[in-house]
Amino acid sequence: MSSGDRRLSVGVNRSYEIRTYGCQMNVHDSERLSGLLEDAGYVRAPQDADGDADVVVFNTCAVRENADNKLYGNLGRLAPMKTKRPGMQIAVGGCLAQKDRDTIVKRAPWVDVVFGTHNIGKLPVLLERARVQEEAQVEIAESLEAFPSTLPTRRESAYAAWVSISVGCNNTCTFCIVPALRGKEKDRRPGDILAEIEALVGEGVSEITLLGQNVNAYGSDMGDREAFSKLLRACGAIEGLERVRFTSPHPRDFTDDVIAAMAETPNVMPQLHMPMQSGSDRVLKAMRRSYRQDRYLGIIDKVRAAIPHAAISTDIIVGFPGETEEDFEQTMDAVRAARFTQAFTFQYSKRPGTPAADMEGQVPKAVVQDRYMRLSALQEEISWEENKKQVGRTLEVMVAEGEGRKDGATHRLSGRAPDNRLVHFTKPDEEVRPGDVVTVAITYAAPHHLLAEGPAGAVRRTRAGDAWERRNTAEAAKPAGVLLGLPTIGVPAPLPAMSGGCSAE
Repeated sequence: MSSGDRRLSVGVNRSYEIRTYGCQMNVHDSERLSGLLEDAGYVRAPQDADGDADVVVFNTCAVRENADNKLYGNLGRLAPMKTKRPGMQIAVGGCLAQKDRDTIVKRAPWVDVVFGTHNIGKLPVLLERARVQEEAQVEIAESLEAFPSTLPTRRESAYAAWVSISVGCNNTCTFCIVPALRGKEKDRRPGDILAEIEALVGEGVSEITLLGQNVNAYGSDMGDREAFSKLLRACGAIEGLERVRFTSPHPRDFTDDVIAAMAETPNVMPQLHMPMQSGSDRVLKAMRRSYRQDRYLGIIDKVRAAIPHAAISTDIIVGFPGETEEDFEQTMDAVRAARFTQAFTFQYSKRPGTPAADMEGQVPKAVVQDRYMRLSALQEEISWEENKKQVGRTLEVMVAEGEGRKDGATHRLSGRAPDNRLVHFTKPDEEVRPGDVVTVAITYAAPHHLLAEGPAGAVRRTRAGDAWERRNTAEAAKPAGVLLGLPTIGVPAPLPAMSGGCSAE
């Protein structure tokens, strides 16, 4: 069947909306789901559709204790809308679908399609089958059918992009259910990754984020322990690629050749997000994390020696089962020693199906909350102190879309510095587009952003800005109802509050 025939027989210009929960893998999977649906002839619902679409897709996450309650609550709100709208379809995919399978249609019989993490490419076919047969379609593959990057992708940003280098995870962290749902690690061939990056750069993308559940373990199923550092260096040879980031690495696999590649490859940004999870050796052992505090802090020391201006951030879980006050104080000591630019701190919550959920010594919620507040206050203080060191520096900021909520009122623009710090700056007199680069002088620092209050310096119009302009012009020319819809992701920043795989909390 040709592409045109498929559009006529499947999508028939029906509208769709995707709601995404969880880590960067899910965000990128939703870009693929959008690409699949649009390739099949569906059109994106307006941004404020709020369920008023022909097809509503939930791309779920299973890492939260109440993830299922949230899903079924949202499904319940759509039930009366579906009753009033003949032909409306609801699909549930992602990690929770992989885990719960038939349970979803039993609890919410108005759901039309349930698909897993390994077969997202089947969504259009399953929707059509459910429509024709008038019954729910549940299809969960036990292993990856095809590497997701071979699927059509409708990327949320014209100038920055995720690029998956692997899927799955070989770790067995006791708090994480992701390996059971995403499967063992499978690596893409380097040539395929570089070909995708080169194609993206050809379209105008100037920043890419290499994405993996455990990104720096790349090469493990190819038998090449230096594959990741080689990949970073190869990215440095791609003309037009200005910024390279990656997330999320595991301390176990963070080797000296990776640090050298970061330091010696000009377009690899001076920024590292590396989950620590705990500063207590005893808790790290209970988590089944294969490093200890000294090893973790040693990596940070090496990175800072090689890249003095590197901004380092992390994930930390507070209140893991059995965590004592002494364990918590060791985490506080590690945070003081590491001096993270930013730390995403999470209160431990049970993940059904993980070993930690059944461990003895579950910490009372009041104690977890108290420790969380103390750690957050310490990190807030350190973040502010570290950001104050940026005052007086001149930085090249890549203009972002949707990162400054007050930009309109303050007549500012916002963007990311090379080390991924968020910078708000005075709007230049000349036109500046997302993807363009502006040179600014930092005048003020807050814990979570920098401010450049003086006149902006040089403005460099880029191919990425051209790509953004072309895309917006094309979107504006579309009929109403085919504009950007949910989810609104914007730039794929490498440091969201949800990080990949075993660090998502």
